[in-house]
Amino acid sequence: MKIMNCPMNGPRNVSEFVWGGEVREMPDPAASDHEWAEYVFIENNTKGVVREWWMHAPTSYWFIAERNTETDEIVRTYPATELYNSRREFK
Repeated sequence: MKIMNCPMNGPRNVSEFVWGGEVREMPDPAASDHEWAEYVFIENNTKGVVREWWMHAPTSYWFIAERNTETDEIVRTYPATELYNSRREFK
C-alpha cells in the first residue's frame, strides 16, 4: 500500500487522492486563446522532481506535492499557501 501525507489529514492511502496536474505559472488573463489552451491542456512531463497539484478526495483539500516522476517517490507535500499567498484578480 502506498501512503501519501496530506498536509491537512496526515498519512493516507494514495487511493484517496486525485492528481491535478503540474504546478505552473498562469498566463496573463489577456493572453491569447492559444496560450490559455497550452496552459490548460499541455503538460511538460518533466523527468525528475516536479511540483504537482493533488486533492484529497474525501475532504476536497487541494495541496502541492513534490514527486519524482522517475521513481514515483513523493518527496514532500505542503499547503498551496506556501507558494500562493495572494489571490489573482481577473478583470
